[in-house]
Amino acid sequence: MLAHVQAVTVARLRRNEPFQLAWDEQVRHGSGRRAIWMAPSVELLWEFDGGSEPELDRELLETMMQKAGSTAGLHVDHHAHVSSL
Repeated sequence: MLAHVQAVTVARLRRNEPFQLAWDEQVRHGSGRRAIWMAPSVELLWEFDGGSEPELDRELLETMMQKAGSTAGLHVDHHAHVSSL
């Protein structure tokens, strides 16, 4: 999932299109939802385990790009992958 979020973020920020990225916190971290504003001025670091690049699902990427462009922003759900806010 992180590779998909990275691909969407890079694509949008290259075009100077900031967006909101939100996710649900797991119960062990106090459950709830967090959101951040993704903009070209924000420094990002992507950290992956393992040496191989994950295969990206084009249909999922397209859905994520549409969500990121909406007023609600991109909501990443680890169980359902991507949903709207």
